[in-house]
Formats: sequence, structure tokens, C-alpha cells
Amino acid sequence: MTSPSTPATLATVAPPRPATETGRASWYGEAHQGRATASGERFDMNALTAAHPTLPFGTRLRVVNLDNDREVEVRINDRGPVSPGRIIDLSYAAARALGAVGAGIIPVRLTVLP
Repeated sequence: MTSPSTPATLATVAPPRPATETGRASWYGEAHQGRATASGERFDMNALTAAHPTLPFGTRLRVVNLDNDREVEVRINDRGPVSPGRIIDLSYAAARALGAVGAGIIPVRLTVLP
């Protein structure tokens, strides 16, 4: 307990991240295969990974394709997307699981998993 003459110390707490985010997704694949990601890992187009501008590396997300309700779980290991108006870049494998390879850009809902 603090006395009136001793100021209380407040811990700095980061604001909570939204549990869900909705927007447009794109994907990347063979042209980036084997290149270093922002996390230092090598990009593997056949792994269920993704690039997000702000979520910490290692964050797991459920991604739902809002056009067909297909979903996939991905792990953030890169930064992106570089194109404006998109909220996530998916690996080829994640895009394939969502039925998004032909479409290229799809509407998605992202949910942060525990």
C-alpha cells in the first residue's frame, strides 16, 4: 500500500488487439519460395503460414473465406501485405485450402486463436 507522499507506479499495458478482423486477403507462392521471411524463417509455400502487418510472429489465426465458408489455421511468420486494401497475405497452401488460388483475392475474417 502506498502512502499519500509516495506516488503509485502504474504498469504500462498495451491496448488489446481485436479478436477478429475482416477484409481482403491475397496469397504468395513460388516466386518467394525459400526466401527469408521477416521472422527469419525461410518461406515455404506449402506450409500454412501468412504475412500480417502487425500481429506478432507465431500468432495463430483462423482464416475464413467469406465467399465459401472454408477455413484454415495459419501461423504468422512474415510481414505484409504490400498491396493497399489487403489485411493478410496467405501462403499458397493456405490459399489452396480456402479455395482462393484461382480468385487471387478473397474476402476473409481473421480470428486470433489462443
